Amino acid sequence: MTPQTPSTDEPEVRKGLAGVVADVTAISKVDPETNSLLYRGYPVQDLADTQSFEAVAWLLWRGELPTPEELSVLRTTERAHRALPDDVRAAIDLLPDDAHPMDEVRTAVSVVGAREVAGLSALESADGPEQTLARSVRLFAVLPAVVAYGQRRRHGLAPVPPRDDLDYAANFLWMTFGSDPDPVVVDAFNRSMILYAEHSFNASTFTARIITSTLADVHSAVVGAIAALKGPLHGGANEAVMDTLAEIGSAEKVGPWLDEALAAKRKIMGFGHRVYYRGDSRVPTMKAALDSLVAHYDRPELAALYEELESQFVDRKGIYPNLDYPSGPAYHLMGFDTPTFTPLFVAARVTGWTAHVAEQQAANSLIRPLSAYVGPARREVPRDESSS
Repeated sequence: MTPQTPSTDEPEVRKGLAGVVADVTAISKVDPETNSLLYRGYPVQDLADTQSFEAVAWLLWRGELPTPEELSVLRTTERAHRALPDDVRAAIDLLPDDAHPMDEVRTAVSVVGAREVAGLSALESADGPEQTLARSVRLFAVLPAVVAYGQRRRHGLAPVPPRDDLDYAANFLWMTFGSDPDPVVVDAFNRSMILYAEHSFNASTFTARIITSTLADVHSAVVGAIAALKGPLHGGANEAVMDTLAEIGSAEKVGPWLDEALAAKRKIMGFGHRVYYRGDSRVPTMKAALDSLVAHYDRPELAALYEELESQFVDRKGIYPNLDYPSGPAYHLMGFDTPTFTPLFVAARVTGWTAHVAEQQAANSLIRPLSAYVGPARREVPRDESSS
């Protein structure tokens, strides 16, 4: 029997949901007039210049910048939940030493979530507004210990206990490297976390909202978001930037390297963005932080390589850097291993993800899009006449 020809009367399909408005949000947007990313209306570059990461986290969760009293309460709660629980560390230790750090973080968040909802049914574990916020703060607090321990165990080092006399950014660096961080490094790191904290309906955030729409708990949504961020078309670009710079080696080698890369149609990570067409508004702030680190560590050769690749690529392709381009070498100068860069993204973006979880819960509708079927039309299953 010849299958029927499928119908050609198909609805419009926008691959990648390009241009599709799936819902409304009050958390962030890119202002088309200024090309600036806004968090709750505030330009992110202004927040990075003036605020701590804890204050920006509060802004994303609550809608307004905290009062001094509110910020003090948040910091007290965050510092009380910084330590890496023994069972979470044990779960990480079950993974191979060469497991990707994103797999460590995904596993750790799953264990943290299981501890939160142990003994509850799936329906009982669904979060209310205040419970979502409380769980979000605790997850925000423990993720630095997860990321820091992941890097240290790959070097055969024991975990470093947190300190409650340090703010979020300084403590994160302390737990990773075991020494008091320089204020220049703390400032650059704090800025990077703010810049990575939120970016509307990107792939991982939309994943978190889809999972939340099923009434799953906040940790399940974050685990799914981490899985989405692991994909190299979403996260991992700052890792790839550092790999590219290491491959090139020095500024004088950029031209020949770029000739070969473009001839081979290689994708040069760290340039271009799905949303920004006139350059990523976050780049100048992160580039300034990178410049401060280059001066602090006396690494002019890295700056020369960075500048030469950017200049030649923009001249040839007209495509500008995104946030990952300056953040990769900045994290490298701080001392983070390249595979740790995307987990740092997780530690920052968990604030945006959980803000979106709360927003989805507040006006929830199960996210269930349609698909346009293009397979064979209805047909009969072949019958085996010899068995009749």
